[in-house]
Amino acid sequence: MPSQPAPAILPGFPSPAWCSMSSTTYSRLEVAAGCLLASLVLHGCGSSNNNSQNIPTGTKATLALLETTDLHTNVVSYDYFKLAEDKSLGFERTATLINQARQEFPNTLLLDNGDTIQGTALSDYQAIVNPVSCSQPLAMYKVMNAAGFEGGGIGNHEFNYGLPFLSQVTGNRFNVDGLADPAAQPTCKGPSFPQVLANVNSVKTSAPLFQPYTIINKTVTATGPDGKPVTGTVKVGIIGFTPPTIMSWDKRWLDGKVYTVGVKEAAEKYIPEMRAKGADLVVVISHGGLDDSVYSPTMENGSYHLSRVAGVDAMLIGHSHQIFPNATSTVAQFNLPGVDKVAGTVNGVPTVMANYWGKHLGVIKFDLTYDGKTWTIDKTKTVVQARSTQNADKSYVAVDPTVAAAIATEHQATIDYVKTPIGSTDFEMSSYFADVGDPGAIELVNQAQADYVAKYVAANLPQYATLPVLSVSAPFKSGFAGGTDYTDVQQGNLAINNAADLYLYPNTIYAVKVTGADIRNWLETAAKRFNQIDPSKATQQELVSSFPGYNFDMFTSPDIRYEIDVTKPEGSRIVNLKYKGVAIDPAKEFIVATNNYRASGGGSFPGLDGSKTIYASPDANRDVLIQYIKTAKTVSRAANGSDRSWRFTPVTTAGQVVFHSAPGKLALAQAAGLAGITQLQADDGSGKSLALYAIDLSK
Repeated sequence: MPSQPAPAILPGFPSPAWCSMSSTTYSRLEVAAGCLLASLVLHGCGSSNNNSQNIPTGTKATLALLETTDLHTNVVSYDYFKLAEDKSLGFERTATLINQARQEFPNTLLLDNGDTIQGTALSDYQAIVNPVSCSQPLAMYKVMNAAGFEGGGIGNHEFNYGLPFLSQVTGNRFNVDGLADPAAQPTCKGPSFPQVLANVNSVKTSAPLFQPYTIINKTVTATGPDGKPVTGTVKVGIIGFTPPTIMSWDKRWLDGKVYTVGVKEAAEKYIPEMRAKGADLVVVISHGGLDDSVYSPTMENGSYHLSRVAGVDAMLIGHSHQIFPNATSTVAQFNLPGVDKVAGTVNGVPTVMANYWGKHLGVIKFDLTYDGKTWTIDKTKTVVQARSTQNADKSYVAVDPTVAAAIATEHQATIDYVKTPIGSTDFEMSSYFADVGDPGAIELVNQAQADYVAKYVAANLPQYATLPVLSVSAPFKSGFAGGTDYTDVQQGNLAINNAADLYLYPNTIYAVKVTGADIRNWLETAAKRFNQIDPSKATQQELVSSFPGYNFDMFTSPDIRYEIDVTKPEGSRIVNLKYKGVAIDPAKEFIVATNNYRASGGGSFPGLDGSKTIYASPDANRDVLIQYIKTAKTVSRAANGSDRSWRFTPVTTAGQVVFHSAPGKLALAQAAGLAGITQLQADDGSGKSLALYAIDLSK
């Protein structure tokens, strides 16, 4: 028997999407029988193996694949944290690029790469605050349906809200432990396009959680050898992959319910099936970047290895929040052997990554010729582009007005929610200078986490009652996306949107039991945020590396003090590490409050692999922060924003040491008590609305 009922589009008949599912989910006999019956009514199943067409040999067609990726529910060009328009992001502008591409190319296929349903206050509102009903689609999917998406993949952030929510909003009925039998589950309103994922299986059934692939019968307008227009069908197979590291990042939701298989192994299994079922083109939708290190089935960014699997015609990649192709990119993954960052190929496979938050649209244009049996690609004419919503003159393309109109109710409800007042602050809490020591946007988070964990341990874990409770957090917004990508909570009233600005992600609180040695290793990893500085070098040196700001964990407590010596190589930078004024004992045990991502292996911090977790809270860090502010009512610099646990080891350098932040913010550094900071240039020339600052490391 099938592990779950076949979704029906007519009573008693399976859908084309079900017909295309792998025989690992249903027996070949069940699939064949069901699809044969359905074909009498529906004129064939979506993954039919019949590839003959009544079009002349030599017919030519142009087909453009269009990619969105990492939309993160940025539907409109609006920052819910700042309660203001942000023209640099939003699907309502990407939609304009889609409309333009459809006018330019005779045939297009619009596909999404994933990380679609999480990332803004709107997504949290619909998932947690006022959960969307079974009969209604998510706002993000509503506008994607209207835009005519034809397929999509699943990213790692799709799992952030748990399997029941994911099952509901994607219109699936997962056969996993913790959910009712699929026959008893309602079929909820999801996207109107198929979603594919080949490397996540149910523990209960060993079958893929989603359909691993599907074959889209794409009707195209073409030109016959006589120059006359003809209509044909190109069978485009799409197959999806997500980072196997979801098992660490969302362990609380996934452990014991699903498991991952290697992306390479899954591709080698299913792509021959897709070809056997008549796929003219095979498109890999991989929510991962490029990594040419030795292949591992658990590697986070496996797209490089997917490009080497036989039968792959194109790759739509994501996850890294980068632009590819990009001739001037200095990003390591786009400067690997076999990667052509100008033409947009990886080991010869046309590949595109369309940035994030709707900032770009990926385009892969194929010229196809029908040889009498199948469509073949003229590889000399393939064009790969990442098209920006920002014009050459720094203006932005106009919005598609239908997008905002479609979700006006959800948008306003989110704004009303984030405006809910919860307290006040006597200082501006920002992350503009978190990289050089300002704890103003971080200490309050650490205090809330430590308070929550200490109270839980006292009430429920008496065996740990004598252990000190510390907390780490990071500057989640630290300029990656430019001068507006910083936490900035103004002095005055505090509202829920401010708490969301202070804690960006929907993580949950975890407590880990570690030793003094573990803490040192933890901080050594966090110190990768900085480049190694040569004191004798007379030219400018960049202080901050490409190590993500959200991994720059720091303590903000008077009980712990340490220095970061940026003249030393990675792994030997933490000096004078003390707890309550005494050199920390490597064997001494501590409890550290953190989040599920870090405690379960996120960021690859030594020893943090889930084994040290003593409490996996169901409560979100952000919600704990909101409650802490509600209880405190008044937040102050003296009590909640001045405990700097770390400093740079003083050193005099021959040349300037520089870093980047938003322009005109020097007064905030001074208010935080930071010495030796100067603004050198109001515009650093990057085009990202950033200024160039210098820091005197001897101060």
